[in-house]
Amino acid sequence: MIELAPDQLPPLSRWFAAGSPGTAALAEHVQLAGVGRWWADRAHTPRTVAVACAGHVLLRGDPRALSPQALAVFDAHYVQAPARFLPALRSAFDLIVPWERMLYVHQEPVTAPCPPSGVTVRRLLPEDAPALAALDPDTAWLHASWGGPGGLAASGLGWAAFRSDEVLAVAGTYFHGTAYEDIACYTAPAHRRRRLALACVTTLCRDIAGRGHTPSWTCSRDNRPSRLLAWTAGFRLAHEYVHYLVRQPARRGAGGAPDPPAAAAAPGDTKAPQR
Repeated sequence: MIELAPDQLPPLSRWFAAGSPGTAALAEHVQLAGVGRWWADRAHTPRTVAVACAGHVLLRGDPRALSPQALAVFDAHYVQAPARFLPALRSAFDLIVPWERMLYVHQEPVTAPCPPSGVTVRRLLPEDAPALAALDPDTAWLHASWGGPGGLAASGLGWAAFRSDEVLAVAGTYFHGTAYEDIACYTAPAHRRRRLALACVTTLCRDIAGRGHTPSWTCSRDNRPSRLLAWTAGFRLAHEYVHYLVRQPARRGAGGAPDPPAAAAAPGDTKAPQR
């Protein structure tokens, strides 16, 4: 596949449903925020289109237009695509791990809990970027969809619980669509079970509703804490789906035949964003 410049993009409505919740809002987010990359099998009248951001990929179109090598650029990504792309993905990668996902939509208004003494919940400002960057390195996924901590802090779409200049918990729009905003949150381990994430999430949800949008929430089926927080914050299950972690582009043996595939790993053997 070839990378497309923003001025080469085909009309999004042909490839991606407008106003979709969850990760499906990724295409709109990339167009609005300018963070992410577009790909196609060819620049003019493409038959297959992909958009990638924060380690996630949406694939649409005709997989017959692609060679296995064309998909290798998406190594170590989470791919969401129609079932017709599965044979192409299996040919392209030695390792494919299916992840069962749950998509929630906000339906029940919830009052934000009062933060503990000495803690303030407020909107992130551009000058809060160093405080976000000071979080554990494993939390880099939290602002990856904005290109880094500076992008999330400057977006105006994040809220955090602060003690002095330290971020204890944060919730922000992860994928910003035209109708839905899919959100992500994180609480520092030492400050969990204090309802800080709930305070950030409920405040963010109120902010999103004020923009005329609806909050959505996606997480793995086996992420029970995330599911519980979503329910407590007023989200209700809309539907379930599967996306695929793809790794190890297939090696081609003599005569172009693939080498024997590696054994598939169980989901617990891979590291995924806590969404």
